[in-house]
Amino acid sequence: MISTILANFLSPVGGLCRPALEGLNHLLWPAVCNSCGTSISEDQKGLCRRCWDELLACAAGDYCSRCGRDASKYAAVGTGCANCQDRKLHFDGIARGGVYDGSLRNMILAFKFRDRTELDSQLCFMVNSAFAGSEFLDQIDVFVAVPLHWRRRLERGYNQSLILCRGIEQAKGKISSDFVRTRYTARQWNLSPARRRRNVAGAFAVRKGHDFAGRTVCLVDDITTSGATLNECAKTLKQAGAEMVFAVVAAVAMQDGNG
Repeated sequence: MISTILANFLSPVGGLCRPALEGLNHLLWPAVCNSCGTSISEDQKGLCRRCWDELLACAAGDYCSRCGRDASKYAAVGTGCANCQDRKLHFDGIARGGVYDGSLRNMILAFKFRDRTELDSQLCFMVNSAFAGSEFLDQIDVFVAVPLHWRRRLERGYNQSLILCRGIEQAKGKISSDFVRTRYTARQWNLSPARRRRNVAGAFAVRKGHDFAGRTVCLVDDITTSGATLNECAKTLKQAGAEMVFAVVAAVAMQDGNG
């Protein structure tokens, strides 16, 4: 903020002051990695080399376009992978930024629970990359951020999924606020897959006058683990008339196949 004010104040002076201003800015407010806090240069776009390498490593590898889990493109069985063949999935496909590990895991935790909203640029980059490479890029009519209950929204101060949703640059459809969470649910992270499904069952609804009928919807979330939340959201949206429901997430967790 202050460095921006200084830049605006000194800009009429001309280019001669710019190197001095940049040196002063770096001296007073040195750039640090948004993930690990290591000193970095201004041109490293918020992350140090190690964290960028970890982030890109998390994004590498093939995955199942039905459930989002790691899967070789040669291991497809029918419409999905061996992990999701016997699962009832209400969403029609998923695109992920990466796996929930390394610097991506650290950034999501800080973004979600420690008010580190400045990490939105890196996480939106992951979501944008996932959406741009998805099979449903040009099909989406409506985007829906996975909603928080109003109590959790007050506790946290923001909905991290809505921030990511607003950051999708290639979005042609509008963002709808007609999808809501009606029940304050327990946090999912320490629950078994079966308890996750029970925890979110019936927890979502659409507002009166919604326009989901016949639409193709894209759910946006920061992370999916068992897929229970996305599945319940998609189920509710289809009950409200949505034709198809896809999902894009920054990360997919529990790659061991037990979730």
